[in-house]
Amino acid sequence: MKVADVMSTAVEFIGGNAPVKEAAELMGELDVGALPVGAPDALEGIVTDRDLLFRVIAAGLDPNATLVRDVASRSMISCRETDELQVAMDLMAANHVRRLPVTDDRGSVAGWVTLADISRKLLVDSRGLQDALSEITEAGRVEG
Repeated sequence: MKVADVMSTAVEFIGGNAPVKEAAELMGELDVGALPVGAPDALEGIVTDRDLLFRVIAAGLDPNATLVRDVASRSMISCRETDELQVAMDLMAANHVRRLPVTDDRGSVAGWVTLADISRKLLVDSRGLQDALSEITEAGRVEG
């Protein structure tokens, strides 16, 4: 299975010059935990809800005056849409991240793949896993 089979192609970007308050509002509207910073052909970083929590709120910074680029994570690990899904999972595990930008053959961001996307796909495609989860759920109902 390829990354392209699982990734989301609806990706909202936020500009690096935007205040972090705007990033937090957009994350809330989209119900996501991270946003890529920049543009598809010029990815500057990724800002996560954890970045906002620890680098802004815990640090006592003003979310209206602090820019996204000042708190975004700049080390960006990405995968390609043509990579096997296992490559994305290995990158996530090795780098302790739950989401990756997905690039096309020109290096532009073509999508976004998350651990939730992968889990959902694997669950839907795995009858054995579905049966095991069903057994656990049923056992919990009998015992509880």
